[in-house]
Amino acid sequence: MKKMLFLSLLIPVIAFSQKSGSLGIGLKFGPNFSDVSNASSFGGSNRVGFNAGIFLDIGKKLIGSRTEILYSQQGFNYSNDSTKGSETHNYIALAQLIVVNITKYVQVQAGFQTGYLLNVKVDNSQTTGIASVDNVLKYYNRFDYGFTGGIEIHPYLGILVGARYNLSFSNLYNQDYQNLTSGNSSSPTVDFKNNVVQVFVGYKF
Repeated sequence: MKKMLFLSLLIPVIAFSQKSGSLGIGLKFGPNFSDVSNASSFGGSNRVGFNAGIFLDIGKKLIGSRTEILYSQQGFNYSNDSTKGSETHNYIALAQLIVVNITKYVQVQAGFQTGYLLNVKVDNSQTTGIASVDNVLKYYNRFDYGFTGGIEIHPYLGILVGARYNLSFSNLYNQDYQNLTSGNSSSPTVDFKNNVVQVFVGYKF
């Protein structure tokens, strides 16, 4: 299933490249401003991380395609009556976007992104500092997927600056976490989803 999902993201790139014959590769990095949806009862708030990776552009005319592989550090802070702390989630993300060049200086991007959760760090008063005890990764869905879209500006030569919003469609926590937190059958599902605003600068060769 993982291979099928990966191929489904690459097929549009291969097909478009055969028609356009124009390729460009580049690097980008910048800060992430992330939180999770439906976390108001926990006092959820933004956490600052970073994103960095490489991209492949196909096509130079009105409509093109972009494929990106990024390292994305995100998460959220929380504070309530019983505890406060933060979570840091480190992902490898693959984004496939359709790009529309409004002018040679402005580009609008929209598409689909999948991510694989590499590790999680939970920092609060309830952690013990013992890795085998504090191993919380088993309570998270390792695969994330959702919408991504934004705008990019090309001010001079290969330099680029931009901003993007990533909205996850998948639940951050898996069924093991739901079973752990539900004291009875009437307990609501913990439906946290990643929300990330990425700001970046880069260069296309």
